Amino acid sequence: MKKRITTQTRRTEEETGKEKLMIGLDLGDRSSRYCVLEGQGDVMVEGSVATTRNGLDRVLGAMTRCRVALEAGTHKDDKLDAMTLARLARIDPELLSPIRHRSEQAQADLIMVRARAALVETRTALINAARCLTKSYGERLPSCGTNPVGFDLAESLSPALEVALAPLL
Repeated sequence: MKKRITTQTRRTEEETGKEKLMIGLDLGDRSSRYCVLEGQGDVMVEGSVATTRNGLDRVLGAMTRCRVALEAGTHKDDKLDAMTLARLARIDPELLSPIRHRSEQAQADLIMVRARAALVETRTALINAARCLTKSYGERLPSCGTNPVGFDLAESLSPALEVALAPLL
């Protein structure tokens, strides 16, 4: 029964001339490869585009509604990968892992959270390094919370150690 529904849907699309386009997009750091297939599987166009908002919009922005399959890793851009992705999207999209994009605001919020986490991790590493270096010199930094970390923390240390740890604190 499913075959009849699929066949009937395809015939309707062919009869009305509304064949779906399938696009395979292999993202790269600087440039990306793309391949556009017609509903019958023939290559309409393929090429390379700058991996920027303007570059992708220039190539894909004017296209009608279509299915896009993209490779998420940006370490390699390959013509064959783009064509394979387009063919997979045409034949059986279930073979691909569907994703749901976050909104731009959600992405910006996530970047802020990750940036803050990187800063906290770096601050913790610097404090731990200062503590280890101080212990190896035979002294100890007093315990503290996260806010008072700075030059005040080193006031109880010897002058030589205070100068040495100044860049960390």
